[in-house]
Amino acid sequence: MVQKVQLPAGSTLGKSFEYGIDVNLGTSEAPVWQPVRRISGFQPTPTPTTQDAQTYDDLGAANVDVTGWSFAITFNAQVNRNFSTGFYLPEIEALLARTKPSAKGELAVIEVRWYHKPESGTPNPTDAGRGLATVAYTRSNTGAGGEIEVLAFTLTGKGPAEEISNPFTGWNDSPEPVITSVMPAGRAAGQQVTITGTGLSGATDVKFGTPSATGFTVVNGSTIVATLPTGSAGSVNVTVTTPEGVSDPKAYTRA
Repeated sequence: MVQKVQLPAGSTLGKSFEYGIDVNLGTSEAPVWQPVRRISGFQPTPTPTTQDAQTYDDLGAANVDVTGWSFAITFNAQVNRNFSTGFYLPEIEALLARTKPSAKGELAVIEVRWYHKPESGTPNPTDAGRGLATVAYTRSNTGAGGEIEVLAFTLTGKGPAEEISNPFTGWNDSPEPVITSVMPAGRAAGQQVTITGTGLSGATDVKFGTPSATGFTVVNGSTIVATLPTGSAGSVNVTVTTPEGVSDPKAYTRA
């Protein structure tokens, strides 16, 4: 007789897309976690480092101790370029920066975190990790038929991963604005700069100090192109206002 398998009440099948990975666009002391968007094929691989602990007491059987854990993560990302600037999304730019010929030593290392990110319900509180990694990538779709541009990333752990509490707090389509960069430096009144960050969709104001930008265009949730207003040369704080709030100021040096 075949016995039916009974699942605990309230349980649900997990889905392959219920994971996320973030890159740190800030510093370890003041992290700015940016989710990597449009990913697929997320595959974390914890790998034990072992040492032979065999003795006569094992009577010839293997006896291996785990002395540490390394990690590797692979995933694919469909990449979007900014129509005005040509740049990829900021998280892709951060990953690619670690693969340039000049990226050596700590310049080749990025901090990442990954976590269970369910479609609905409570995330697994312990299914999350954080660590430092080096980056390699390949361009997956290279055909002549107009395929979607996809980059396949491999992150190789530099040292152990850290166990962290799951940072996922639910789906939020309108996060508070965060500015990660204002480029290029040294622009004057009437010239344009590109502001990158997160939560920039729906921006209602961009300020350079007290005065607002002469004009600005919200390209997407991570990019704004703004025209500098009249003002004195030197350092000025840039802020972005959206319906969700006002960003922390980002220092910018204007001509």
